[in-house]
Amino acid sequence: MSTDTAPAVLRRHRSMRRGSSIGLLLVALPVFLVAWLVVFPILSAVVGTIFVRGPNGATEFSLASYRFFFTDGYSLGNLWLTLWTTAVCGILLLAIGLPIALYLRFSQGRFAAYVQGMAIFPMFVPSIILAYALIRTIGPNGTVDLLLNSVGLLKLRTPYLTPWGPVIGLVWDNLPLTVLMLTSGLSSISNSAIEAARDVGARPLRVFVSIILPRMGNSLLVTASFAVLGIFSAFTLPYVLGSASPEMMGPFMQRTFADMNDPLNAMTQAVITFGFCLIFGILYIRSIARNREAQP
Repeated sequence: MSTDTAPAVLRRHRSMRRGSSIGLLLVALPVFLVAWLVVFPILSAVVGTIFVRGPNGATEFSLASYRFFFTDGYSLGNLWLTLWTTAVCGILLLAIGLPIALYLRFSQGRFAAYVQGMAIFPMFVPSIILAYALIRTIGPNGTVDLLLNSVGLLKLRTPYLTPWGPVIGLVWDNLPLTVLMLTSGLSSISNSAIEAARDVGARPLRVFVSIILPRMGNSLLVTASFAVLGIFSAFTLPYVLGSASPEMMGPFMQRTFADMNDPLNAMTQAVITFGFCLIFGILYIRSIARNREAQP
């Protein structure tokens, strides 16, 4: 290295080091807040459920609260209902949101704008308002019952206060985010690839299966992860629309903590809930990491 280029190289290294320091300072506060508001409460809950105060007043290692949860029929019934609700809502969200996203991706005009507005509209409706609107619509003596009665038809069995009540509310509440994320994933598919497939005689179904679906794997995984995380931890809609027994984990934790005054078992339920959500969180993080590695 010549004496003329050495100072320029040193200045460049100093500039890069300074930029790296500024970048670390910019992310320090958000990382600290995440650690304080998310990581620390999780670790505190885990530690608080396995190191408990014994009969003699000393702190000891114990898994009694976890053994109780996984041997108690009512607790397992609530967990199973939560898993069932999450699975059904996730399937319905993809089944409803994907056709809407496909239509919005490949359609233009005023009607497509109306469809997009209707699909996103539930995002601006608070959950509690949505819950009471559904009660007045599909609940006993609601709008559906009044319309059926006016034409002389029998009443339909209402899903209100059944496991299907939260399913309807959660699908409606999570549909906007599902449509937006799927539409964003479809926007990365070039029109040239689809037009090339059509030029060689591929039908719409073949285009979807061979061109669109393979390129949407990452978007489908991210969408499913967000849907599962939101549904599994939902409280308002299951509390208002769902049955009292069995109940989803959100209302179950609240009732255990407030009504039964049992913070240890409530924390245990929260840790178990977090464990299930962590699986989809890891899948989401891995998907994001693979996507960043694939970028040039």
